[in-house]
Amino acid sequence: MVVDLGLTGKDLIEETGARVKEIAELTYSKQGFNAVKLVVAVPNSSRVANIKDLSGVTIATEYVNITKKYLKENAIDAQVEFSWGATESKPPILADAIVELIDTGRSLKANNLKIIATVLESTTRIITNEKSFSDIWKRQKIETITMLLKSALAAEEFTGLKMNVSQKNLKKIIDCLPTLRKPTISPLAEKNLYAVETIILKTVAKNIIPEVKRLGAEGIVEYPLNKVIY
Repeated sequence: MVVDLGLTGKDLIEETGARVKEIAELTYSKQGFNAVKLVVAVPNSSRVANIKDLSGVTIATEYVNITKKYLKENAIDAQVEFSWGATESKPPILADAIVELIDTGRSLKANNLKIIATVLESTTRIITNEKSFSDIWKRQKIETITMLLKSALAAEEFTGLKMNVSQKNLKKIIDCLPTLRKPTISPLAEKNLYAVETIILKTVAKNIIPEVKRLGAEGIVEYPLNKVIY
């Protein structure tokens, strides 16, 4: 069992200054395949319009070290306090501004906050320590877990498509199919009839399905995928 394999974000690695080996980046969030952002936010009614106006204010955050580093890089003198949770509710009474991780930003809007700067973008990372990675057995387990996680994310972008195609329509349908490699073509019991199966991007499926239907495909089936391993 690999007890020291962890899933964490770039923000936490930066915050703790952890000396770890990054194995893979897994770009996803609650709302899709995007990075999340660590932002500076203030009340809508605040006089603070940009980061230069943060001098002398109190900032609440769970990311104290990142925030202090960011302020230092921008030559800003402000007080940074650790927030034990519900950070968005701190301004304007308990803090003048916050540094918080966001996905959609809806929580900020609900608390009448506006973003004035982005500190960094963060994605989920698979990490381990160097000692574990140098162990062959552990490394194989880590690489296996990484492959399975990445293949599950890749599957979210693709969809499976299969159809029955007559001999006379086979070439023109194959020519219009975008595929990872080449489609699988299998002869059916009925003469001059083939089963064609392929993997395509979900974003193009809505255009491809009507097109292959127009070109003579029958029995068209679109199906979800669990994993795609290149």
